[in-house]
Amino acid sequence: MQNQSSSLPALTLGAIGVVFGDIGTSVLYTVKEIFATGHVQFTHHNVYGVLSLIFWTLTLIVSLKYVVLVLRADNNGEGGLVAMLTLASRAVADRPKLRHGMLLVGIFGTCLFYGDGVITPAITVLGAMEGLEVVSPQFKAYVIPLTLLVLFALFFVQKTGTAGIGKFFGPVMMLWFLAIAALGLLHIAQHPEILWALSPHYAWGFSLHNPGITFIILGAVVLCVTGGEALYADMGHFGKRPIRVAWFSIAMPALTLNYFGQGALLLAQPEAVKNPFFYLAPEWAALPLVGLATAAAVIASQALISGAFSVTKQVIQLGFLPRLQVRHTSVYDKGQIYIPFVNWALFALIVLAVGLFRSSGNLAAAYGIAVTTDMLITTVLTFFVIRYAWKLPLMLCITATGVFFTVDVLFWASNLLKLLHGGWFPLVIAGVVFLLMVTWRDGRARLGAAMQESALELQAFLDALFLAPPTRVPGTAVFLTSKEAFVPNALLHNLKHNKVLHAQNVFVTVRSHEVPWVAMDQRLEVRSLGHGCWSVIVHYGFKNDYDLPRALALLEGAGVALTLNPMATSYFVSRDIVVPTLGQGMALWREKLFAQMHRSASTAAEFMNLPSNAVVELGSKVEI
Repeated sequence: MQNQSSSLPALTLGAIGVVFGDIGTSVLYTVKEIFATGHVQFTHHNVYGVLSLIFWTLTLIVSLKYVVLVLRADNNGEGGLVAMLTLASRAVADRPKLRHGMLLVGIFGTCLFYGDGVITPAITVLGAMEGLEVVSPQFKAYVIPLTLLVLFALFFVQKTGTAGIGKFFGPVMMLWFLAIAALGLLHIAQHPEILWALSPHYAWGFSLHNPGITFIILGAVVLCVTGGEALYADMGHFGKRPIRVAWFSIAMPALTLNYFGQGALLLAQPEAVKNPFFYLAPEWAALPLVGLATAAAVIASQALISGAFSVTKQVIQLGFLPRLQVRHTSVYDKGQIYIPFVNWALFALIVLAVGLFRSSGNLAAAYGIAVTTDMLITTVLTFFVIRYAWKLPLMLCITATGVFFTVDVLFWASNLLKLLHGGWFPLVIAGVVFLLMVTWRDGRARLGAAMQESALELQAFLDALFLAPPTRVPGTAVFLTSKEAFVPNALLHNLKHNKVLHAQNVFVTVRSHEVPWVAMDQRLEVRSLGHGCWSVIVHYGFKNDYDLPRALALLEGAGVALTLNPMATSYFVSRDIVVPTLGQGMALWREKLFAQMHRSASTAAEFMNLPSNAVVELGSKVEI
């Protein structure tokens, strides 16, 4: 969560650097792509209409929907689709069928984030590099190689963390917003009449006289709000007020001035339509602008990559993905993480996207469908939050979300027209990730059911065991178990093969909850089982970092007659081998996929941050 001691100006500057990178770089390609569709006849009236559509899209979707309404739906101070999903699912907990359907829809929305995570770095960096063609047509051959080089460098440095360079994000993006505002003002001053396009009647008139064309170009107009989800997703890092201040005082005015400056330029020089953003700059400033645009594109991409790491960690802890190796890249900020698999999988897909589409114009056809679907899902979930969690009147809820739902549906439907021209790409990525997630969830349920069939009740087992107790040895054994009331396989195997029992035995169950954070004073539940044995439940939120030794160290202050000496504590972990079988469970190919995911998952010891020299893994085969 945000540092409460930080000043509003510092948090606002940080929000400008992290939250608004994606939407801030949309000026590189939005106007260009609207006119590149070839559907809008180049007239003064149409330029006014297009600019008015852009301005009121920013106002309705970003200012009113996200900044005014959605930012209110915080989950203990946290935002984002996962936080919204948990709020909505808890609000309808008494409607299991509705809750199940809502979870699937919300998780699919999360999967779309990965599709967006591939397109955003590709289109922003490529769009920035295409400015070289404005400097000199001779640079055209270098655009794609330089794009791939910049992207490789960006993903390569992820393993070292961004703490060192992150402090420059705010100042660089502030410089970017000031620069694009100044470029816009330069041309608005020459054609101030362009500001009349701020009036909504130009957007209304354009739509009324050209309904078919308006519907088609909405798929390009929506590019101006890509990144709007980041306002909500990053709420936990900066807080509502800094994000709102940054949007209304810096980001929106700068974007508006630049878009209207591009409109003024097009009125004076229609031939600039092939890349109106870079033609805003005087000839001497073109190359420096390419450099600044590239820096802004890298920052926009970095924010999304960091978001992919964060979302993956949350989804893992909610039980929809297998454990992956998570590295912490900062000793000061626990939110600074690096997930190697996600990093290089994203890079490989981005290289594929750049190779397939080869220009920001072609990528724009792929861009939008994932964003608008996410926006639509957010609106639907918001209805359930304000109706069932906030208990607001039904008509007020329908009115509040109905307007945004209608707007979202129009943008979404328009983007469906681009489905065969590239829109399929992020949907395929999202579909594959969704398949993996539901297979993992269903497979875990089948695995749990299979283990439950042969499980022994823990208290009864211990009472029977101590009628003729095995040899006791000094030290503490910590057994990880998925069900606190049942005997872990690791204990059975230890008794079978080693025929000993430690002096102290702790049976630990880790529970993840649909809240972002669980405080340290609520971390543990402890129950004595007698005979030097205890049952411990450890609670985590989906944004907490798993560190089992640190959690168990809290036992000393919990009033429990149990002391863990790190030098005399061993951790016993079950390593089950999944065997797919024909039967009543999932399709055989899904069972095989789950078995492969289970084998490839990071070990529980690594995920729980257990000391490597104190872990004992005992395996068994489980048929599902």
